[in-house]
Amino acid sequence: MKDQKAKVYNKLITIVDERIDMASKAIKVIDESHESETKSSAGDKFETGRTMMQAERQKSETQLRRAMDLKNDLVKVKMTRRYDEVDFGSMVITNKGTYFMAIGLGKVDVEGKPYFCISFASPIGQLLKDKKVGDTIVFRENKIKIKEIV
Repeated sequence: MKDQKAKVYNKLITIVDERIDMASKAIKVIDESHESETKSSAGDKFETGRTMMQAERQKSETQLRRAMDLKNDLVKVKMTRRYDEVDFGSMVITNKGTYFMAIGLGKVDVEGKPYFCISFASPIGQLLKDKKVGDTIVFRENKIKIKEIV
């Protein structure tokens, strides 16, 4: 199961890196567009376009900041640590699915198998925190039994 955990972790790194790259590229394109607009425009059209570009830039900056925060959280995962209870960085195998306790990206498929990548800020993450193998939680009227923690 440790091999699967590494594959899920690497997939998350890839997803977050792609988000960082996309947001960075969007900011660069907006900056380049802003530069060319400044040289060739004047009047109300210029002000409207400039305002729209500024809003897009702020949106891209927010996306970049969020992706960087996710990356910073991910690099804190200790892949070689042994877990006796559900904690940050653990993979939790249950009768209802497998959860990777790190960042909230939702369902991620790795080699055709779904993994739920959640943070402790999520409702189910809060219920799973500090639980041990054999413990059961109830989430949305579903009994979820912990079978293994990696």
